[in-house]
Amino acid sequence: MTIARELEPVLCEQRKLRREMALAEVQGQSTKAQRERFARIESDPHTAKLQRRLAQLEPRVSKSSDPEDLPAISRQHTEAYYRCE
Repeated sequence: MTIARELEPVLCEQRKLRREMALAEVQGQSTKAQRERFARIESDPHTAKLQRRLAQLEPRVSKSSDPEDLPAISRQHTEAYYRCE
């Protein structure tokens, strides 16, 4: 979960940018600035490496034999989501 904790600010920023882009599109405004910021975040080598590693680990964790793992992970994801607000 260290990787998820390290990626939390990046994921929050991406979520915020997605919301801004959706709102701008609905209002008929340009989303160029948000798309450029999003592309910069996505192209960061450190962030990309962490996201790839997290994607590799998630299937292993979801198949864990410990019945308490999934609720704990779900709780952490929910808490991280609300910290972004």
